[in-house]
Order: sequence, then structure tokens, then C-alpha cells
Amino acid sequence: MNIDLTIGTVVADAVKTLYGQDIPASQVQVQKTKKEFEGDLTVVVFPFVKAARKSPEQTGAEIGEYLVANQPFIASYNVIKGFLNLSIGKAYWVDELNRMHADPHYGTATPAPDAPLMMIEYSSPNTNKPLHLGHIRNNLLGYSIAEIQKACGWRVVKTNIVNDRGIHICKSMLAWKRFGSGETPESSGMKGDHLVGKYYVIFDQHYKAEVKELMAQGMSEDEAKRQAPLIQEAQRMLLAWEQGNPEVRNLWHMMNGWVYAGFDETYRKLGVDFDKIYYESQTYLEGKAKVEEGLAKGVFYRRPDGSVWADLAANGLDEKLLLRADGTSVYMTQDIGTAKMRYEDYPIDKMVYVVGNEQNYHFQVLSILLDRLGFAWGKSLVHFSYGMVELPEGKMKSREGTVVDADDLIEEMVNTARETAIELGKVDENNPAELDEVARIVGLGALKYFILKVDPRKNMLFNPKESIDFNGNTGPFIQYTHARIKSVLRKADEQGIDFRSPVDAQLPVSDKEAYLVQLLTGFEGVVRQAGEEFSPALIANYLYDLVKEYNQFYHDFSILREEDEALKRFRLALSDTVARVVKTGMGLLGIEVPERM
Repeated sequence: MNIDLTIGTVVADAVKTLYGQDIPASQVQVQKTKKEFEGDLTVVVFPFVKAARKSPEQTGAEIGEYLVANQPFIASYNVIKGFLNLSIGKAYWVDELNRMHADPHYGTATPAPDAPLMMIEYSSPNTNKPLHLGHIRNNLLGYSIAEIQKACGWRVVKTNIVNDRGIHICKSMLAWKRFGSGETPESSGMKGDHLVGKYYVIFDQHYKAEVKELMAQGMSEDEAKRQAPLIQEAQRMLLAWEQGNPEVRNLWHMMNGWVYAGFDETYRKLGVDFDKIYYESQTYLEGKAKVEEGLAKGVFYRRPDGSVWADLAANGLDEKLLLRADGTSVYMTQDIGTAKMRYEDYPIDKMVYVVGNEQNYHFQVLSILLDRLGFAWGKSLVHFSYGMVELPEGKMKSREGTVVDADDLIEEMVNTARETAIELGKVDENNPAELDEVARIVGLGALKYFILKVDPRKNMLFNPKESIDFNGNTGPFIQYTHARIKSVLRKADEQGIDFRSPVDAQLPVSDKEAYLVQLLTGFEGVVRQAGEEFSPALIANYLYDLVKEYNQFYHDFSILREEDEALKRFRLALSDTVARVVKTGMGLLGIEVPERM
């Protein structure tokens, strides 16, 4: 039961009884009482002053007196100007703990078979390079958003669109053909996606050298970039691919196969997955057909050179190219084709694209075009626009080979977690195999939490060393607290203490314990808000606040050494509920929590 909604309901009832004014409970403004004032929850009184025809202080006092007299769970009140501070009775919080502790799925909903369907697209890699730090943020956000939406009652389909065709793919293919000497993942010992990425960089190096040479011969830079032999050959290769040339297609299949094997390994390490993968090579023709259909209906128009455009002036935008003069497609064409296929495959109620904020304009246009083409969810599609990840050294550039490789970063995080844990003595009881597993869980947890705790719409600076800290707002701090609680609970089980049955609501619990329970009751609302706002950061920072508060409780109160058996059981039940909420919340972020450290 959400305490804010409960307070909203009883305040609405009080206002109706006292002043004859009907107000929805959801419109009663309830917030946590500021720490400098006495109380648990504060109601904003100003909206009721007109109906009461009294000052804010008098109105607050009347409502407070009514609530204390008629609601047993409200112990007392005080009024500060136009704010009514309510103190909730301790028995209420103990009852709430019993409720949460008894619910194995507390805080989350299980989607019904007929629940609305949300499709979430994330990852969207190109097959000319391995996944990098920017992809990590994309994948972690996409996966977490999917888990949160499921917890909010949506049915979810996780999809990926692989950009497996185009000039950038041909650059890697041509460089391998020219300079590769038959090198394969097996012969080189390199992951396939790394090998292909190596040749993308090699292409750029040779291409720049050609441009430089042409400019030395007197050509302008723009002309040299167009006339360089390598780029012209890559463009011929792209046309050959579109025409189905067997040699080009076989090379494409082979190199893409290497990349997919590499991607799968990285996805597995990251702990993300997909229900359905689409490929641009399969969707762009569908997109071209849909554009031609729109052309026939007058939704689009053809210019004298044969290119097809959408006029978006009515939407306050410019014109958008959909098919080039030579008939080849652009990204927008592919996205229209992918949308068509997805709509045929699934009864989508809401479509969410997890794509960086540099594509804001693209998705604004896509929404308009899909709506014009008759897709029911086109107008309401969500572009989950997130910020870029930067390093202390600055921005990353793929073609120059200066990106932070995802596999290298994961390995570095796991190794750092192992070294840090050993140094701090956090894993003294673990054997080598257990240490490896803890290092994997903590290293990945540090990486994921550091990225997900930031407001996703903001650019962020990633600092690996800062993320692995066992103190402060980090994944390891939360994971270590979970392991600490599980250790206490194991000892309680060894001593035969029953902490899973309901505890006595009349226990004399402290203000700190009651406040910790109150924090736990907020978990449901945080999950719901995170779903509405598409923000895993809300859950991450809630968990940090919860764990920080629990650690203060752990420091100030005895648990297993408490002599009052009823209080001991209460504190164990409280600890168990905190651990379960931490595990559930971290799971929504795609983060594992260790049982032991």
C-alpha cells in the first residue's frame, strides 16, 4: 500500500467532511517531511484554504485534528505555515513491514497475458567494428528499461536492429580483401568483431593517405575525398552488393559471421539479450517498397533527378530524403521498413527506440512519416534519447581506433574488482573459483551501476577507478551491503531463529527503524516512476539511499545480540526485506548481487 496514496485518500475524506469540497486523492500533494521538522509526511494545505475560508495555519490544524481523531495510524500532527506535518504511528510501519516481507514479488508486477505490448529497440550496432563504451550505455539502458517496464505490468519484446549493410561495411570488407592476406579469427586469435574493426581502421588510414597525396597534386580536400581510389572502389562494392554479386555477398556473409560471433560473446558478458533481431539487409527493401507506396498515395514526392522526398513544412520542418537518385536507400528508409516488419510480427501498443541524442531529429521525422504511412503507434513512438559517454581524455572516434572497447573495459573492470577486493580483505574466505565469480559480479556491477545511476538524458564522464569503490554511491557498496545482510541471515538460520513469520505490530521500534521501513515502502512508487520516466537512475539512487540508511541502522543497533527476541526477529525481518528489495532493484538494473563476499 502506497502511504502517499493512503494519506491522499484520508485527507480528501477530511476535506469533504469538513468543507464539503470533493477532490481526487491523487491531487493531494504529499511529500516526505523535511528532516528539520517533526513528522513523517507533509501535506500541502494551500489548495484547501479557499473552501475552508480560513488561514492556512487554521485549515492545517483542523485537518490535522480530524485525521488524528479518525485515523488510528496517524499519531500526531503539527502545522508550519501552510504545511501539515503528520507523524505516522509505529504500529503502521510494522504492519507495512509484515506486508512487504510476506510478498516475494514486492515492488514489481507480473504482466498479464493480455497486458499492452511495448517493443524496446536497443544496441543497434554496425558490423564494421566491435562494441564500445557508447554501446555499453545503450545496451545497459535498453535492457534495464525493458526489465522496469515488465515490473510495471507491460508485456515487453526486446529487439535489436543490426546495421549490416552500407558503405561503412564495405570499407572493412575492402580493406580485408586488399590488406588482410586471408587473416581469420582462428588464424589471428582475435575475436571476429575486433578483427573486422581492425580493417575498418586500416581502411581509414590508407584512405587518408590517398587523400593527402591527391591534395599534394593540387586537388581540393573535398574533391580528393571523393576521388580517392579506395572510396570509389568501396562505393562500387556497395553497388555490387545491392545487385547481389556472389563474390561480394560471400565475403559479406563471412565477415558478418565473424562479427556476430563476437557480438554474442560481448552480449553474454554484459548480461543483455534480445527476443528478436532484425537486420538492415532484410528491412531496407521493405522500406523502399513502403516509400514507393507512400509515393503512389501522394504522401511523398519525386524530384526531377529521380530521388524521393518527404515535405515536412506542415510540421515546421524541412524536406527529408528517402530514396537517392540512384534508387539506393538511406537510414530513414530502413527504419520505415523495420517498422513495417515489426508491426506485422507483433501487436505493438508502444514502440521505444533507445538511441543517442544525436538522433533526436531523425526520430522526430520518423514519427511523422510512420504516422503518415498509417502506423497506429507512429505518432506516439518514444525516442528514448540518452546522452553520450565521455572519458577523462575526451571523445572517442571509431575510425581512428581511439574508442574504449567493450570487451577490454569489461576485462579491466573484473580485474580491478579482484585486486580491490583482495586489497581490502573483502573476500578472505573465498576459494579461487569463488573469488573469480565475485570479481565478475562486482566488476560488472560497478560498470553497470556507474553508468545507470546517471540521469540517462545527460552526457556522462566514465571513470573506471571511481566506479569500483566499495564506499559511496557505487555498485560495489550496494553489493557488499547485500552480502553483509545475507551473512547475518545465514547466522540467524544456523541459530534456528524464525524471522520469516509476521512480527508483533506493537513493538517499541525506534524512529530510525520506522524510517527505514518507510524508505522500503517507497520502492513500489520508485519502480512505477522509473517506468513512467524511462529512468533506471531513479532506482539506482533509491537503492543507494536505502543501503546508506541500512548501514547506519546496522552500525547503531544490535541484531543477533539483541536480547529482546521479538525485536531481534523484527530487525532480522527488516534486514531480510532490505536485502530482497536490493536484489530486486539491482535486478531491474541488470546487476547481480553476491550472496557472499
